[in-house]
Amino acid sequence: MTLLLGPPSSGKTTLLLALADKLDPTLRVKGEVTYNGYKLKEFVARKTSAYISQNDVHVGEMTVKETLDFSARCQGVGTRYDLLSELARREKDAGIFPEADVDLFMKATSVAGVESSLITDYTLKILGLDICKDIIVGNEMQRGISGGQKKRVTTGEMIVGPTKTLFMDEISTGLDSSTTFQIVKCLQQVVHLTEGTILMSLLQPAPETYDLFDDIILLSEGQIVYQGPREHVVEFFESCGFKCPERKGTADFLQEVTSKKDQEQYWADKRKPYRYITVTEFADRFKHFHVGMQLQSELAVPFDKSRGHRAALAFHKYSMSKMELLKACWDKEWLLIKRNSFIYVFKTVQIIIVAFISSTVFLRTEMHQRNLDDAQLYIGSLLFGMIINMFNGFAELSLMISRLPVFYKQRDLLFHPVWTFTLPTFLLRVPISILETVAWMAVTYYTVGYAPEASRFFKNFLLVFSVQQMASGLFRLIAGICRTMIIANTGGVLTLLLVFLLGGFIIPKREIPSWWEWAHWISPLTYGFNAFTVNEMFASRWMNRQVSNSSTSLGVQVLDSFDVPNDENWYWIGAGALLGFAVLFNILFTFALMYLSPLGKPQAVISEETVEELEANNVDSNEEPRLMRPESSKYSFSADASNADENFQ
Repeated sequence: MTLLLGPPSSGKTTLLLALADKLDPTLRVKGEVTYNGYKLKEFVARKTSAYISQNDVHVGEMTVKETLDFSARCQGVGTRYDLLSELARREKDAGIFPEADVDLFMKATSVAGVESSLITDYTLKILGLDICKDIIVGNEMQRGISGGQKKRVTTGEMIVGPTKTLFMDEISTGLDSSTTFQIVKCLQQVVHLTEGTILMSLLQPAPETYDLFDDIILLSEGQIVYQGPREHVVEFFESCGFKCPERKGTADFLQEVTSKKDQEQYWADKRKPYRYITVTEFADRFKHFHVGMQLQSELAVPFDKSRGHRAALAFHKYSMSKMELLKACWDKEWLLIKRNSFIYVFKTVQIIIVAFISSTVFLRTEMHQRNLDDAQLYIGSLLFGMIINMFNGFAELSLMISRLPVFYKQRDLLFHPVWTFTLPTFLLRVPISILETVAWMAVTYYTVGYAPEASRFFKNFLLVFSVQQMASGLFRLIAGICRTMIIANTGGVLTLLLVFLLGGFIIPKREIPSWWEWAHWISPLTYGFNAFTVNEMFASRWMNRQVSNSSTSLGVQVLDSFDVPNDENWYWIGAGALLGFAVLFNILFTFALMYLSPLGKPQAVISEETVEELEANNVDSNEEPRLMRPESSKYSFSADASNADENFQ
């Protein structure tokens, strides 16, 4: 277990991301990272290791145990089953009979695909989460577990899986020293018992926490100052002329001794005048220190791939079959729908209330079929119903944006494919949409007095359902593209304005300029409005009524006045188009989640003085910056992390 120390903006997060193969692809990086002699492109590094951020991102509606169970289902059991099979074979050949309890435990932890595994209960116990396992994690709107317990849940999400290499980024943020010590103590036991590897960065660890680590990596200005056993780090700085005071914590001393403003107070060689020792000088002296020399001799010999077991690395992107992952995501989505049942009940009640209002405004006793003015009332009520059912899907926008941070984390950890997340989201809301459609149709259709034929009732039912599905898919797509609530609200309003404006009911198609006609045909409401109008106006009560002084039926005149195609087949064209848009929007939503990253990634900012100092150091050493964005010559952060990548195997 290795502790990564360094002042802010020294490159700790960059190093951890580089080792976990999660660096921004727009960065130009020198150096290589290898695992057991394999380069990052030769295996799936994101599945072999895991980067644990300092931010605790969880689904607030799920309990602690449910969160860990889902993580365990997605990560699988790794090589536990294969190891158990090999162990059983060797025990049988040697005539050894295992203890019943040990044998039962090993078999229980080797079963994949179960909803709740024994390894989850074991992890809850060692992390001290068993006392709150049935409490929801909580978020800004729901009260849940404490901050320290959330940190343990973040760690437990990865421990329940087979991953043996963890890169943990300042997991002590917001925790007291006692809680931090307990978490690190648990991790130390896990590492030593499972022979795993943890590289953990902490900002100011307490002395008792510092003593739990085996090795230390000290990073400053993007360069490794020291890497080796914890027992020799103070000895190295004493050889450089600096001494740690007796009452000073070693971790605090290490973070201050490379600082220009704090270094002088630790100068111990009174025979020589003090001179500021730069980070580059420390790094050069470490190469001649016995720990550094031993490290260089080890790295000089390439690691023999035959020495490592192939099962130690992951060569497949996902741990479980696609169907098992789909089942896990399906169960999770169904659980969240039940936890958020109030929202869906409220939406249904809301649409019933609006339906009653609509029924009283467009009451059938006041609705006639005498002339064009009467027909316009029917068209207005149909248009109002279409718009209300479209806005009924607006809740998907905020619901989906609140789910995106957790999704992005699990996507980057390769928990499951994107489509296993979007497919249950789409399918499980179909029954809810059918229920809302039944509520709307039951209250409004015969109360308003639409065409009484049963066939037209069910056709109208299909259109209302299709509009709801199209709207839900559209708002999910907006959420997936915009990714933040502010941008999504802006983008959503703009999209709705364009869809309404070009739908053919605010401005008839014949009044739309020719250069905007293409937009009219890609507006989903164009097909919805045409289908609703055709379904009503082709009823016998409209088609059999002639307009005075004309041989044209009233239904045809209404269609012509609204510039709607005079063809009953347009009902099926409209219904098919709405369902097609619903499928298309959900497919585009899947691609948006697949290829777009979350907005507002944190990035360290370096002062101009630091940039000038780094540039001066690079000029003196005839080296170019190690990490830069291709489109800019300015540093995005202090970044000689390739040196760290090469030294840490």
